[in-house]
Amino acid sequence: MKRTSATITAPPHEARGHQTLSAYIQARFDEFSRSQKDVAQYIVDHLDEVAFQTAEELARRANTSSSTVVRFSQALGFEGFPELQHSAREEYRRKVASGQVSGAGAASPEPLFSLDQNEFETAIAADYNNVEETARRVSRSDVEAAINAIASADRVLVCGTDQMAFFASYFRHLLMLLDLRAEIVASPSQEALSRLGRIDERTLVIGLSAGRPHPLVVRAMKLARHRKAPTLAVVDATLSEVAKLAQIKLYYSSNSPAYVRSHTALLSQLQALAYGVYARDTEQYADRIKAFRLK
Repeated sequence: MKRTSATITAPPHEARGHQTLSAYIQARFDEFSRSQKDVAQYIVDHLDEVAFQTAEELARRANTSSSTVVRFSQALGFEGFPELQHSAREEYRRKVASGQVSGAGAASPEPLFSLDQNEFETAIAADYNNVEETARRVSRSDVEAAINAIASADRVLVCGTDQMAFFASYFRHLLMLLDLRAEIVASPSQEALSRLGRIDERTLVIGLSAGRPHPLVVRAMKLARHRKAPTLAVVDATLSEVAKLAQIKLYYSSNSPAYVRSHTALLSQLQALAYGVYARDTEQYADRIKAFRLK
């Protein structure tokens, strides 16, 4: 964007009739390359951080390079990242002014640790913030819809590969304790593919995704959609392809200062969903859990 001493040219997205940077990114999301989509997802979900991060910090959080961040900024019509960041700050300030988010001047609780945190304390603090952000952004209607879908399904198929395979297996365990029929797809094995082949209208397909989704999970969601099966996505990016294919979407925050994403909020969300099903009929499910443990 070209600047003069008197005025600043309107951001590209505003010139095209879009009110916010986030809306403009979402409208053009399908045009971006795979690495640019990683940047786009992070900006939309973490606008408050992008407004004050460097291009290098944003690249690290989005698992890409700083050159990709610059190219993404230019693809949006900006001269570079500083102009994109200016637009992000303006959108964030408008949200603070309208009460959509808490500003820097809002009262906040005492921090968990002192300012001179070590690596362990920094990671714990990030997990704490992830759970809090996930709780703030959760929609009660979406949660109720997810619990209804799980409780009423004849069969639940949980899809999660690589790092998500553990959480798919654990969620299956939680559902089986309630005597619900649950299976997992964690790899492209013959057995897993046969489970995908049995998807029908009475099967709830749950896709777990962190960052860029695995092609197998995307395939499962597409197949479920084709066969008119109910679908639920639990993702850490609202623009994830898995989320776009699902009828019900639940977001969790996975920010981490470490070399891997944080899955604390994901684990909390899965346990909360299972508890939501359990709470529908505590006495009945208590008997089922007791019987399951005696098997």
